[in-house]
Formats: sequence, structure tokens, C-alpha cells
Amino acid sequence: MFIDAMGLILADHTRANLGDLEEPRSLAAVPFAGRYRIIDFTLSSLVNSGVKNVGVVANHKYRSLMDHLGTGAYWDLDRMQQGLSILPPFLISHHQDEQEGDLVGLYDFVRDATQNYVVICESNQVMNIDFGPYVQAAKASGAKMTILYNQDGNKSGQPYFLLGLDEDNYVNDLFLSPRELPTTNTALGIMILERDFLIQHLELEVARGRNKLSVENLLRLYEEEQIFALEYSGMILRINSLATYFQASQRFLEMDIFDLFFNQEDRPIYTKVKNEAPAMYLTGNKVVNSLLSDGCSVAGEVKDSIIFRGVQVGRHAVLDNCIIGQDCVISEGAELSYVILDKDTVIRPGVKLVGQPDYPVVIGKGVIV
Repeated sequence: MFIDAMGLILADHTRANLGDLEEPRSLAAVPFAGRYRIIDFTLSSLVNSGVKNVGVVANHKYRSLMDHLGTGAYWDLDRMQQGLSILPPFLISHHQDEQEGDLVGLYDFVRDATQNYVVICESNQVMNIDFGPYVQAAKASGAKMTILYNQDGNKSGQPYFLLGLDEDNYVNDLFLSPRELPTTNTALGIMILERDFLIQHLELEVARGRNKLSVENLLRLYEEEQIFALEYSGMILRINSLATYFQASQRFLEMDIFDLFFNQEDRPIYTKVKNEAPAMYLTGNKVVNSLLSDGCSVAGEVKDSIIFRGVQVGRHAVLDNCIIGQDCVISEGAELSYVILDKDTVIRPGVKLVGQPDYPVVIGKGVIV
């Protein structure tokens, strides 16, 4: 299955802030749901929808992202023609900064494509969407730009954009995080554009000395160009902050939410494969309502938590509502509640860390506590 659209994933998001989790990597590369990265959900949705030409625009801290994506083989995008293209920044000359180089490189990538439409996705959303019907609806509308939205209102944390829509579902107003909600039409970071229009837009942006492509900037064109709006009624999780990252992660402990993302026969979520032994549950363990990845060993108590690959949980250690990154070591007798640990972190014996649902304790990569 193929559709007449290419994909663009914007790996960075200026209005999202995940603190220490973003320090060593871009937002798209932040680990999520035990063995995935945030980008896996968007990239898998595009591939499952029949998009075979995908560009990942990475402006900052893209080494981890490039290592994860590799040649795109895990998403069936290692192709002789098109496939996966990673667009990191590059310098044009000593008189131009790397952001200007980014936009020119993006222009070249889009110009050389053969598809007539472009699906642009920001990187702060977790989803499992079939884009095919939305591309067809965008094409039928005749609009150069189409935005997806839902009725989320202010449920997923700031910042967020609300859309004023006319009777024909075209955008006629735009609100950023208003105190009072004039509408509940909340813009998703997903737009479908005519490729020729995007090429013209990028040409103008380069000529004007501007250096950034974002859904936000495209939405602000609603007074100059018609933007058609399509409602999306499925599940989508926004990640704008550490609190929303924690909340979105914990939703995967709900079986119905887990099934919506991972038990769709025709829409699997792909990721980089690592061959490790299954998790080991050692004598004395107690695991309740948790998601454990391969390579783990658990001798303590784990409740309502997400445990990434290769984590060791010592005897008499207690984890409650935690997210534990890859290859972390939780030593004997440690107690953690509402804690997020990045990869390779070590918690010494007897250490106690307690956070709150809206303010989890976050420990960065490779720290010894």
C-alpha cells in the first residue's frame, strides 16, 4: 500500500521542555514505553499508512536519534530510492548559521520528492494513526493546507493552540493557551500540505532570511491562506513537559490504552531491535501492574511502573509509579516513588526518593545517587 504523500518529522519542539531527559538528546529520541523512542510512534504510523519517503528534520542533539534510526531498516525504509532521510544541520558558508542551512537543505529534500502531498508531524505526540483517509480528505477539500485537531481542550497541558473554525471547517482564528476556552478545537501537531505550496513557502522563508519550519508558523498563515481542519477522534498523547511525559507513560499501564497502540494487527509499532534475554523474576519479587522490558532482573517490589531494558532491581527495593531507564541499577533496599531515571543511573542501597504525580523526581543520564 502506498499513498501519494511524503512525510516530514520535526525532531525538535521549542515549546516542549523535558528537562534532564532532553539534555543528551532531541525530543524525538526521548525513551518511551519501555523499549521505544517517541519518534517510533509517528514513524511507524507513516510507514503503516503507506508513506515510503520520510525525512527527519533534526536541528539539535541528533546523535542519539541518528543512532536509533540508523538506515531505517527496522521501519522498512532502507530503500534504493527514497526511504528514510535524516536531515541534520549543516553550514552553507561562514556568513550563515546552521539554522539557515537547515531550511535550504529541507527545501532541496522536498523539491526532489515525487509525491504531491507532505504530511508534517511534530515530535511531541504519541499516536498510532492511519494517515491515508486524512490525506484523501485533504486532497478532496482542495485546500493547500490541512490541520488535524481534536476536542482535547486544556486536558493535555500547556502550551496548546485552539482553532476558531467557520461553518465550512476552515480556520478563522488562532488562540495560544487562553485562560478562558473560546473553543475546544485543539490543534494537533500534524498538517497535510500540497508539496508545491510547501516548496513555495520554503522559498519565501529562505528569501526573507527566516530559518525555521514548524506547524505553529504554518498555522499563523491562516489569514493569508485557507487552512482546512479535519477532526481526529482517536487516541493521541501530547508530551509538553515532564509532567505530561510521566502521565502519558503511565497511560500504557491501562490495558485498553495499551491495546489501542500495540495490538492493532495492521498497524504495529516498530523500533530498533536489541536481542536480549527475557526479564528474570527472581525469588522474593513482587510485580504489580507494570511494564517490564527484556534483559531486566527483578528481586524487589515493582508497582505501577515502566521498566526499560537491562534494569536491575535489587532485593527489598521498592518502586512505585516510576519510570526506570535502560541499564539502570536499583540497589538493595532503595525506595523510589514517582521517580524518572534516565539510562545508566545507579541508585545506591537504602536511598529514598519521593516525588509527586505532577512533579516527579527526575535523575539525568549516568548519575550515581
